[in-house]
Amino acid sequence: MQDLLWLLLPVAAAFGWFAALRGKGRTGNCSDSMLGSDYIKGLNYMLNEQQDMAIDVFIRMLEVNSDTVETHMALGNLFRKRGEVDSAIRIHQNLIARTSLSNEQRTDAVLELGQDYMKAGLFDRAERLFKELIENNVHLSSVLPLLLDIYQQEKDWDNAILIADQMGFVGDQSARSVIAQFYCELAENARAREDVEETGRLLKKASEYDPHCARARLIQGNIALHREEYQLALESFEQVAERDIELLPEILDDMQTCHTRLGTIDAMIDYLQRATTRYPGISPVLALADIMNHQNGNESAADFIAGELGKRPSMRGLSRLIDFNLSRAEGTAQANLKILKNLTEHLLENKPVYKCHDCGFCGKALHWQCPGCKHWNTVKPIHGVDGE
Repeated sequence: MQDLLWLLLPVAAAFGWFAALRGKGRTGNCSDSMLGSDYIKGLNYMLNEQQDMAIDVFIRMLEVNSDTVETHMALGNLFRKRGEVDSAIRIHQNLIARTSLSNEQRTDAVLELGQDYMKAGLFDRAERLFKELIENNVHLSSVLPLLLDIYQQEKDWDNAILIADQMGFVGDQSARSVIAQFYCELAENARAREDVEETGRLLKKASEYDPHCARARLIQGNIALHREEYQLALESFEQVAERDIELLPEILDDMQTCHTRLGTIDAMIDYLQRATTRYPGISPVLALADIMNHQNGNESAADFIAGELGKRPSMRGLSRLIDFNLSRAEGTAQANLKILKNLTEHLLENKPVYKCHDCGFCGKALHWQCPGCKHWNTVKPIHGVDGE
């Protein structure tokens, strides 16, 4: 609170200076205006940490005109940045209520008030003001991203699409690639309602906006797998990896299920062998080792993983190697391996699995929209000893 009061002192001085000019214009006596009772009262309220009452005094004593609008704006913005949103709203509402404002000044104040409402979580009020500005074709470069942010927070994907379609970029991301994600969100909702036809239509729209949208193919693959259309599911999963190789760990288990049901496990082995040459992570190695263990025994699988760990060191790989050796160990060797197994599990227990390439947000689950920076499709598997 003390910091805020000190920040307000220069603004209070500005109010006093404007009041002085007004007083000088009327009487020629600057000191009488500067030391007027209202101004002194406002300062006392500030120093006594009664900021709401101080604001009321300063607004009342300073007329809104072409010379003072910027001062009001500065004070309102100051309060919003400090988290004193109620005070910011009162100041900007006071501005808009004045008939003396020019059209440009009024639209500036409307934009500021909309941001106040948004900061306060009053999205319906902010939306109404932002739509007014769009209808008047003013401040579009500022308003469109703000309105899009509201729709994303409310998960109103239909309106989000309408707004993003008017933008070339959403932040530094292509608007079309972001719109494809919105259609995927709608497709997930339709899928939850078991509306197969609508889900397909929405996924088609996603691919139209972004032909490289791997998420759309992933959803298609999951739907086909659920319907036991294994060949179609495999085709979709392979297209996922073609569009975004970083999603390979997300599809390997489902791909193996499809090949097992189709009796084409050799094709899965060929796919995994190719994948190990183009993907630096440990997931295809572990999948291939599991198949080798099933077909040839754990010694063969252990030897394969041991060789690969020299190329791509991995705690997950080490943990699986220990598993394969535990079943063949006895006595002291087995006890020592159990100690190592517990240690690797402990080290991996609280490690994040995914990381946003833009802001560094880390987590255990895949998020299509980063919870940190709100960018789309930037959260990927972590690579390195603790990850892939």
